[in-house]
Amino acid sequence: MSEEREAREAEEAGEADATRETTAAASTARPLRRDAELNRRRILQAGREVFADRGLQATLNDVAHHAGLGVGTVYRKYPDKQALAEAVYAEELDEIAVMAREARDTNDAFGALADFLEKALARAAHNRGLRELMRQGTVEGAGLTRARQAITAHCEHLLARARTEGALREGVTEADLAPIAAMIDAVMALPAEQPSQLWRRYLVIILDGLRTRPGQAELPGP
Repeated sequence: MSEEREAREAEEAGEADATRETTAAASTARPLRRDAELNRRRILQAGREVFADRGLQATLNDVAHHAGLGVGTVYRKYPDKQALAEAVYAEELDEIAVMAREARDTNDAFGALADFLEKALARAAHNRGLRELMRQGTVEGAGLTRARQAITAHCEHLLARARTEGALREGVTEADLAPIAAMIDAVMALPAEQPSQLWRRYLVIILDGLRTRPGQAELPGP
């Protein structure tokens, strides 16, 4: 009986030790996971700021220096610049998609569309990397595709409502929005001595051209 009791006590002691080790490992893992998540957020924020300021030619080394982290830490999270740029701009476009979705709740569809375009372009005006992404499309990924599709769907909804309300010029379609953004981007890219808000002037001119008015000429092309 004593041998059985000793075996049982040993087994119970082993289980207790295993429980303590598991608890200790879990308590160690939690701060490690927290640190890893904090580093990930620091890298993303640094990527946002560096790409916005320097464009997509900035390197992961630039981002690591800006974040105050070792280069190895950045490379462990994002193996190359493409992966980091995709993560940064998937978030950025998701936020723009939220702006477009919120615009749908406004009663005046054309006014909501105009307001959304102004806000989205204002973000691009201060984000060199975002403008390069819109212009060149060199960064791709599932997150970016999803966000672009959401923005497109919300804009199509606004255009359809504005058309139904009789506020949108006959012949204007969702396919016109990308060239409009490209035209505004060209104004934003003018030499630095140009007024930084010059693009707003041309956005107003373009928006006036999108409104329906009596006696307007028929738009050429499809």
